[in-house]
Amino acid sequence: MRDVRRGSYNGRRRLAAAAFATLVGALLSGAAAAAPSAGAVLPIPAQVLPGDGAYHVGAMLDVRVPARDAGAAAAARYLAELLARLGGPACDVRAGRPATGAIAFERHTGLATEGYALEVRQDGVTIAASSDAGLFYGAVTLSQLLPPPGSPAELPAQRIRDQPVYAWRGLMLDSARHFQSPAFVKSMIDWMAWHKLNVLHWHLTDDQGWRLEIRKYPRLTSVGAWRLPAVVGPPMPRYGGYYSQREVRDIVAFAATRHVTIVPEIDMPGHAQAAIAAYPALGSTDGPPPAVSARWGVHSYLFNPDAATLGFLEDVLAEVVELFPGRYVHVGGDEAVKDQWRASARVRARAHELGRDDPEALQAYFTERMGRFLAARGRRLVGWDEVLRPGLARDAVVMSWHGTSGAHAAAVAGHDAVLAPWPTLYLDNRQSALPSEPPGRTRVISLEDVYAFEPRDPTLDDAGRHHVLGVQANLWTEHIRTEPRLEWMALPRAAAVAELGWSPPERRRWPDFIARLAAFAPRYRALGLHAADSAFAVDARLATSPAGIEVTLANQSRFGEIRYTTDGTEPGPSSARYATPLSLAPGTELRAATFAGPERIATTWSRRLDPESIARRGTGELELCTDGVGLLLEPRRPDGGANGVVAVDIMNPCWIYRGAELGGGASISAAVAPLPFNYELGADLAKVRIGDGNARGAELEVRVDRCDAAPVARLSLPAEPAAATLAAVRLPPLPGRHDVCLRLVRPALEPLWAVEWVEIGE
Repeated sequence: MRDVRRGSYNGRRRLAAAAFATLVGALLSGAAAAAPSAGAVLPIPAQVLPGDGAYHVGAMLDVRVPARDAGAAAAARYLAELLARLGGPACDVRAGRPATGAIAFERHTGLATEGYALEVRQDGVTIAASSDAGLFYGAVTLSQLLPPPGSPAELPAQRIRDQPVYAWRGLMLDSARHFQSPAFVKSMIDWMAWHKLNVLHWHLTDDQGWRLEIRKYPRLTSVGAWRLPAVVGPPMPRYGGYYSQREVRDIVAFAATRHVTIVPEIDMPGHAQAAIAAYPALGSTDGPPPAVSARWGVHSYLFNPDAATLGFLEDVLAEVVELFPGRYVHVGGDEAVKDQWRASARVRARAHELGRDDPEALQAYFTERMGRFLAARGRRLVGWDEVLRPGLARDAVVMSWHGTSGAHAAAVAGHDAVLAPWPTLYLDNRQSALPSEPPGRTRVISLEDVYAFEPRDPTLDDAGRHHVLGVQANLWTEHIRTEPRLEWMALPRAAAVAELGWSPPERRRWPDFIARLAAFAPRYRALGLHAADSAFAVDARLATSPAGIEVTLANQSRFGEIRYTTDGTEPGPSSARYATPLSLAPGTELRAATFAGPERIATTWSRRLDPESIARRGTGELELCTDGVGLLLEPRRPDGGANGVVAVDIMNPCWIYRGAELGGGASISAAVAPLPFNYELGADLAKVRIGDGNARGAELEVRVDRCDAAPVARLSLPAEPAAATLAAVRLPPLPGRHDVCLRLVRPALEPLWAVEWVEIGE
């Protein structure tokens, strides 16, 4: 399974050269002719000063590096490689003294670690740095400034002085819930480097899978790397995968060429069900061993604190530190529910022996021991903010996910900290309310929401601020099954994270960022990356009226111009510009897209406007009555395929159809799909309403105006769990427009029914 997708990234690169010149020419040539700070540079440099004149960019660039300087040569080769992939000028890289017109890489002392100075003059370009990383990032910036072939080949003279604000600029990739190919991991590292992101936190173990080969304990992958998916209907084939140590070494070596440090995470003492499925003696219960979980949520299986188990985990970490040469190893520490520890006489006896009768203190002992083991091998322990307890070693790093409070408390206590707060930097939240969003959480964390996050804590003194290493966004993949969807959820929000971590706060301005992103975005498309266009995509609101169909168009970022056509043709930069709501005749085929100058920067929205299609609203056009645990989910067919995405609050399956015209005694129909209820909710399970279905079985109760009003109609669901269109029923005539609420009632948790669409009409 892991080998099937290996060729995808290389295939994208072969398409890049031809695609880039077509897609990016107008935007980047315009950016190059503008003021230096207005180009497509992400993240924005700390300082840009204009110079006199311009540097002529030829079809072949003369690139010079100091003799016997391997780091400079590597940065120059990367510049050449990146420009070749993007269809830019060719590079002749050679050692030697700078010549007139050359691009010269130089070593200068006095520049900050990862910092660089880039000077563009009429007679040449100089990239200077004191470190290999600085030269590399200077090359990245120059690649963003240079125009593609066929554009006016003039690069304005300028001086850039640049360095990051934070040392830790990271993304977390969850490979435990869904396995990604090694080629994808390398692709992600590659585009991280374009954004000057430098830490890949790799979540490799959890209840749903153990993804790292440990040679001393082969069952961790032969058993722990595979699970049977939760489905409604016939079982699906076993699912999973793992990374061999050879593959890991290759990925780590590749990351080093991109100046990305990989921080592996081996979660403990919780999120351990996959490991316990492989080696039951590691657990804290005496019953039969669990299976590798196919359920999402917080599980109760914890590693026990026996000496043998702690030795097992130290053996695992010994192989981990041999594979990953970076300074940091993450040991999780989050969401360790102590029910099994409290119930186990053996664990209680062990805790008493250790003098840690409080379960939280017992976890602290667990963390302290792993920290000492790692410190003896020159590594620093990293843990989620639950590890911040008395006794935590001073060199341990606290990753704050409960908002920013964990980072503040850690810094005050003298610990280094990384900001990775929920929900703002959790990229499994969708980016917009548009129907085009893939599975994930229904909470909207837009690109602008991410960009507006402020890492600085004004309540910390200088010593405390020094302990905040940086920022990180997290890609949890419970509901992100495929690699293209991962790219969609990560990009371009990762660009905003990069700017938070790299650029000084006084340089960060949303209108400037979104303009630079619009100029940068064609690079994503040219290289085949599935970056989201949510910030630019057209959001259309439709309503019927006596005069026809009223259409309101907008986009989330308020950037660019919306152009539209009404004759079925594709909109272009000279099409009619949207300014005020449209009133159109039924039957009109409306198409609209957002443009930045001549470039279309989002997928075209299209719809044939007729009252019947407006009366039917897909799940993305409905509202959830509540958002206890709101999810976008994907009903699966028995063949493993999918039928689209549905929105549901698993705590309260209930949907609202806003503004229905009920004056004529309308009818209501709906389509539904069954889903597995595969969630670990702990005590919150009691809050899920079940058992209220009548003798006829599961139904959708229909209420008007209020979701707590008496039902006015009921739609009966199928007796067998299969996707179905429900028979229409009549609603009582009520003058005017009303909100219609549909709430699922059912006798049992399984299956969880979700609405695919609702139609209310005559």
